[in-house]
Amino acid sequence: MSTNSQPNNENQEIDLSQISKKFSGFFEKIAIKTFNGILFIRRNSITIAALFILGIVLGYFMDKSEKRYDNQIIVTPNFSTSDYLYSKIDLINSKVNEEDTLFLKNVVGIKDAKKFTGIKIEPITDIYTFIGGNPVNFEFVKLLAEGGDLKKIVDDKLTSKNYLYHNISYITTRPTDEKKTVKPILDFLNNSEYYKKIQKEYINNIKIKIVENDSTITQINGVLNSFSSTLNGAQKSDKLVYYNDNTQLNEVIKTKNELILEQGVHKIELLNLDKIIKESSATLNIKNTKGLNGKMKLVLPFLFVFIFFLFGFFRSYYKNQLAKTQK
Repeated sequence: MSTNSQPNNENQEIDLSQISKKFSGFFEKIAIKTFNGILFIRRNSITIAALFILGIVLGYFMDKSEKRYDNQIIVTPNFSTSDYLYSKIDLINSKVNEEDTLFLKNVVGIKDAKKFTGIKIEPITDIYTFIGGNPVNFEFVKLLAEGGDLKKIVDDKLTSKNYLYHNISYITTRPTDEKKTVKPILDFLNNSEYYKKIQKEYINNIKIKIVENDSTITQINGVLNSFSSTLNGAQKSDKLVYYNDNTQLNEVIKTKNELILEQGVHKIELLNLDKIIKESSATLNIKNTKGLNGKMKLVLPFLFVFIFFLFGFFRSYYKNQLAKTQK
């Protein structure tokens, strides 16, 4: 038994010795490479410092000259013009991609077209405003939700186009203002003879409805005043007047209140329907810091130094391989 165990112990000692040598060799290689790296930095310290400073300077001027600004216009498409609105924005964006500055200047009206780098439109998801007090919209959403995921339906392109508000966003490389971009874009979107005719008829119909409602309210006031005079006269002459709950007086008062609310809605409608595409608000010149925008003065110094180190590594590797082949 003792003779068999002795070779096993010797084998284990040999294995441990080999593992120890491999570990020490590994750490020795790391130490050598680290030392060579330190020597490389020491030999090229001036070059590395120059590249770092050069990266800062170039990055600073790049950040200063290549600024990007996000701009947003929130709009409401009136008279069922959602598809029209989206097609117009797609047209502008296609001309931007084609670098058709003549179209942007002469047709859209953006004078500084070269600084205008892109435009898109997205719906502002607001299912509650979409449903509002409209039972038709509620039943529409309810019906769609029965057949699938409500979130997907709410975000669906076909559904979202019918939301009240939409966000037009565009990018410029220089600060802009309403006169340079917002007004030209909105004027271009509102330039439709067909929808101008629809707008005219729509507004006329609302005005007619307002006049008719005012006439009805006046008639209701006359009925109520007549009833009030009759009641006061009966009280003065000590005569009894019996009020029949089955009369339509309560319904008349209710109708008057509904008409007054409707008049308020119509007057607000007239304020919002003065444009085919109505602007709600505009936010301009939001500095874009996404990605590498505005960060080149931090990126370039390290990029230059990294490339220099990479070049030094490959040069050293090439010399070592060349020396091996010449032996």
